[in-house]
Amino acid sequence: MVLFLFPAVSLLAGPAVQGKLLLVGDSLGAGYGVEPGKEWAAILQQKFQQADMDITVANASISGDTTAGGASRIQTLLEREQPQWVLIELGGNDGLRGMSLKAMADNLQMMVTAVKSAAAEPLLLGIKVPPNYGRKYAERFEQVFSRVAQENKIPLLPFLLEGVGGEDRFMQADRIHPNEFAQPIIAELVWQFLRPQLTASKH
Repeated sequence: MVLFLFPAVSLLAGPAVQGKLLLVGDSLGAGYGVEPGKEWAAILQQKFQQADMDITVANASISGDTTAGGASRIQTLLEREQPQWVLIELGGNDGLRGMSLKAMADNLQMMVTAVKSAAAEPLLLGIKVPPNYGRKYAERFEQVFSRVAQENKIPLLPFLLEGVGGEDRFMQADRIHPNEFAQPIIAELVWQFLRPQLTASKH
């Protein structure tokens, strides 16, 4: 009798997806007002581990940052972190401060171009301005994200705070920043957005 021994490839191959995910954001990405380790980016890291994805989240978010700030530091971040994927979570402060939407679009484009030039994959997280900014401005603001995503053929999560924004039980007193209870919801939303992108990735 001849025995054929087949190697357990699935057990030896390691995680199917591995690499580094760089998050370039503002206070929403940094987890402003939330206890360290409980922000959505940290929860996202846990989800990767639970899914046996060897992905490290490098959170380079800075509270108060704008797209101009992100554009000015993206090259340094790319060189330092050498990520496979880059989550761009900027624009909220541009909107709140009534900054030029054309400049915002140009800055986002500059970041996307830099990420692609570094052989990494850009992914865009959209945000909305509060209702009191008016429907016309709100629509033009949101169109910036969709236009940049479409023109560059990159994935876009239309609203980072879907199911959270405007809900008192999920927002801090300033009604701008999500509280601790909102973080798992945001993490799940980003996880559902990212998962198909990462598994289909060429990395």
